[in-house]
Amino acid sequence: EAFSFYSAIRGRGYYSKASKEERSDLMVKKLRYYARFIVVCLLLKKMKLVRDLVRELSKHIDDYTATYEPDDQLEWSLVLSEIKSFIEADNLVTVIDVDNIPLVISHRLSPLNTPPLEKIPTSHLTLQEILIVGNVCDQVKFSELTLDMFRMLQALEREPQEDINQLYDTSPALGRMTTFPENGDQRSLKRENPHKYLLYRPTFSQLYVFLASGFKELPPTGVLLLYLSADGAFSNLKHPEDCKIFYFIDKFILPLFLDAYDLGGVVTNTKREADHTNKRNPHFKDMHCLYPGDLFPFLRKPFFLIVDSDNSNAFQHMPRYFGQPFLILMSPEEAPPPFHEQQHKGSLFTLFLHSPLTAICLVSNIIEIPLQLWEKAQSHIDRFLTEAGRLLVRSRSIDPVYLQFYGDDFLRLLILRFIFCCVVIRMHRLFRNRNYIPRSHPLIPETEIIEHPSLRRAILDMAITLDIRSMFADIEDAD
Repeated sequence: EAFSFYSAIRGRGYYSKASKEERSDLMVKKLRYYARFIVVCLLLKKMKLVRDLVRELSKHIDDYTATYEPDDQLEWSLVLSEIKSFIEADNLVTVIDVDNIPLVISHRLSPLNTPPLEKIPTSHLTLQEILIVGNVCDQVKFSELTLDMFRMLQALEREPQEDINQLYDTSPALGRMTTFPENGDQRSLKRENPHKYLLYRPTFSQLYVFLASGFKELPPTGVLLLYLSADGAFSNLKHPEDCKIFYFIDKFILPLFLDAYDLGGVVTNTKREADHTNKRNPHFKDMHCLYPGDLFPFLRKPFFLIVDSDNSNAFQHMPRYFGQPFLILMSPEEAPPPFHEQQHKGSLFTLFLHSPLTAICLVSNIIEIPLQLWEKAQSHIDRFLTEAGRLLVRSRSIDPVYLQFYGDDFLRLLILRFIFCCVVIRMHRLFRNRNYIPRSHPLIPETEIIEHPSLRRAILDMAITLDIRSMFADIEDAD
């Protein structure tokens, strides 16, 4: 609806005479219109139109500056710089067609990229409410949307039905024609997108309000997903892992570990509150940090948590106090040195959840790839996800929570892409440190799934196709 509205304004030239007005008010409205329209087009991945709008915005800013000599000239130049940096940073790998024309790839969910649903005990859980939170220092952003937020948003959107069977969209954007085996379920075509909240640098009170709102709106079989892309807030205690208190139960003294707050969390906002607290006190905690214990009240309903942070492991021991389905996917806390300079372009972990093949290209230094080769490599990833799903469902030691979430196509895709990320990182020669490996809670069985030869063979087949076989360890050599 927003796209149609903004397109109509542009098509009818409502602001065509803005620069001829004596006052600058109308011109400012025009610039704001362009900024908002660009955000809408970004969310819809209409990149060709985005580039056209950026060129027009640049011209209008020049006209605005020359005509009115405004005080906010620097601010509008910054807006233009942000959007150009955002587009450049998001373009990690260029897919080209037979005429060497760059294509825009769509990474939204569609029947063409949804892994088949293996036969599992009936699961009625569906993803209904999503909170996407972003606060990573120095990460490229535009408006109130960081790259990580943008990529996760794309991964949690369905392809519009009118675009499902089109090879190119109006951007153009590519819709892959690769298909999975028939699963006989076409109902997903009619399902709506989950409701989403995008929160850029929220204060604690803002985050809690939206968490409570999402929690309140959940239907009986609904799932709340919280995605955190944020810098870590670390404990002030020298040895927080040793921190414990004791309590009495039937004359026995039992230790209670304080993982809820003493291992730190993630910073959601850098705002500094006026207070008189002694911050040298080892028990002082940042007001705008989200700690594992802050999420306990919301575990009364099915909860799916993704933490992309350099302190993600603070969340790894969260208990299921209420017996409801609860799953955590956690990023590695470190990355190999070659990727340190790339961190402003978004997290590698989120990139794997957003587009596994783009992530493979990034870690293998592939910056341009022909469409035909892209689709061949993607077919290997499709087969990997199908096989990973089969192994997960048939595993005898898998925690039941995975099967409870597996029936939802969004959550199924996230779980399987997480497994793909784990296997790739374990096999890639640049990631030989175990601190580079993502984690989950509950754990995914290593022998039955993560280290299964069929999954590792699929990775090597993909690597051979992309001519990057030397970057991956042999099956018998991988940890």
